[in-house]
Amino acid sequence: MRKLIGFLLVCTLIIAPALYAEANSLWVDSGSAANLFYDHRAHAVGDVITIIISESSSAKRVGSASNTKDASASLESGTGLLTFINALSGSTSDSFAADGSLSNTNKVTGRITVKVTEVQPNGQLVVKGTQTIRQNTDVQTITITGIIRSDDVTAANTVLSSNVADAQLKIEGKGPLTGKQRQGILTQAFNFLF
Repeated sequence: MRKLIGFLLVCTLIIAPALYAEANSLWVDSGSAANLFYDHRAHAVGDVITIIISESSSAKRVGSASNTKDASASLESGTGLLTFINALSGSTSDSFAADGSLSNTNKVTGRITVKVTEVQPNGQLVVKGTQTIRQNTDVQTITITGIIRSDDVTAANTVLSSNVADAQLKIEGKGPLTGKQRQGILTQAFNFLF
């Protein structure tokens, strides 16, 4: 009997810790970012999306206009009480001609990462992003805003700029180089007046 009680006591001491041991997995769950099956595409406010900018536009316009106007008038000498009126004649001529042409080509390429600022009720993402590049004393700022459909976001979390609705792309520059590319104040005033 003592042997049986001793045996049960030893078994209890061996099995009891095993009953209270925690079952830990080999897989460490460090959030959804570590999950292989998690969708990494932006879908909530604060998420980021990379927009691949590839825009080109061209416009060409040719116009010409011409206008010619001729007029003539004559008055004969007066008779009777109107003899003081001498014979008069006159003519006028007016002509106008203009030719003009306009050709404009723009091309912008690049990548900019923007942040989701709002998720609309239909699931579309409102985005806005700014990128500032400073080189020496020149500063170039690129700002893009728009609306993106969630379906247009690729698995790499990118979207083409052609798929951004209401897209506004603004490129501004400040600094000595930008200043040299502008007309002077006197030239601007002269162009305004004439």
